[in-house]
Amino acid sequence: MIVEYLRYTIPPDRAAAFEAAYAEAAGSLAKAPECVGYDLSRCVEDPTRYVLAIRWTSAEAHLEGFRRGPHFPPFFAAIRDYVGDLDEMRHYEPTAVTGEGGARPPTLYEWAGGGPALRRLTEIFYRRVPEDPLLEPVFRGMDAHHAEHVAVWLGEVLGGPADYTAHHGGHPHMIGRHLGRGITEEQRRRWVSLLLDAADETGLPADPEFRAAFAGYLEWGSRLAVLFSAPGAEPATDEPVPHWDWTMPPWQGS
Repeated sequence: MIVEYLRYTIPPDRAAAFEAAYAEAAGSLAKAPECVGYDLSRCVEDPTRYVLAIRWTSAEAHLEGFRRGPHFPPFFAAIRDYVGDLDEMRHYEPTAVTGEGGARPPTLYEWAGGGPALRRLTEIFYRRVPEDPLLEPVFRGMDAHHAEHVAVWLGEVLGGPADYTAHHGGHPHMIGRHLGRGITEEQRRRWVSLLLDAADETGLPADPEFRAAFAGYLEWGSRLAVLFSAPGAEPATDEPVPHWDWTMPPWQGS
């Protein structure tokens, strides 16, 4: 990835029109397959200064792909009047110096209530399983500590301690628990539905952002379980436990 920085000096009486122009131009960036993302920032100390950062898949993708493609003409038409206000327009390559500060957002694990909340969740869920005609055959004869182990798995996936990797065999062990079980789509849907019901009963946070992320993992993980459990499936067993967060893009989760 490469980052293009465009620095502008915009007089106060043109600032609103400038921001409106880039809001219009952003529609072209959003459609461009060469563009990873973008943001326009305004200087606090000197409000006449703006910095636009556009993240491209590569400099070539920007200059040879976007510039010569169908999305550049409407993009340029929107911001044409501000070309003369440019102070800099260059590409920058990210370095290895990167990290997070102390003001990081809480993990999904922390937001959910940590290990105790996830243990309550799995205990409630697995109390219901023997009474469910669809799921009982899948979990028949399960280990007495199965609910506890699943809570540890969920904890690691949602950003908590890596205890499933350290003490329960990690991702290879989880895959091995599904091989040959032939889980059906109907069973998968029931598993997701009952676990979401258990989340309500447990009192997990009900805010839309957490529930969307949590349900997203359940959908993703359960669909992989169906694939892994299919007859003749040979999934890779050397991968780490997946890590899910608030903004996991689908291509990073696959």
